[in-house]
Amino acid sequence: MRRRRKRRGWLLAALLLLLAVLYAEQSGWVKQRMYPIAYRDDIRASALSHGVEPHLVAAIIRIESNYKTGRVSSKGALGIMQIMPDTAAWIVEQARYEGVTLDKIQHRADVGIELGTWYLASLLRQFDGNMAAAVAAYNAGPGNVSAWLKEGVWDGTLASSDDIPFGETRRYVQRVIYYYNKYKSIYPDL
Repeated sequence: MRRRRKRRGWLLAALLLLLAVLYAEQSGWVKQRMYPIAYRDDIRASALSHGVEPHLVAAIIRIESNYKTGRVSSKGALGIMQIMPDTAAWIVEQARYEGVTLDKIQHRADVGIELGTWYLASLLRQFDGNMAAAVAAYNAGPGNVSAWLKEGVWDGTLASSDDIPFGETRRYVQRVIYYYNKYKSIYPDL
């Protein structure tokens, strides 16, 4: 008899825990804690300025640095949006930014977000608004993505992202689009 009551107690506790998790999954507050966005004002300002969806910028930041400044990748990419120094120099020249240094790109979120968003906008233009191709190019470089598209290796769609030849880029595209969709549902007014 005692065992039966104890088992019922555990079942009841498990059921309550399951209900709490299901409720929490529907709660916007919980979702915002699970999928936070830092530097919202900087993201909004740069996205608006360059005609890029802020959710996409936020998703790239999440994957690149998880909103942490000061980062340097093993390949030398800098800052919150992990921009390669050569790419940064090209962006600064093309966009005619003044006073931008590698140190600022690495340590200042606003500078990194501005340059990364400008670059993302240029990739979106280059790939005729194709988000999956632009995101792939952000990771693998526009030359690689252009070659894949031209040679028919990949058709540029998310549905066929398993055809992306670089495993890192394949996972990158899939993860960025996952966070993009999450952010759109959790933060519709970003």
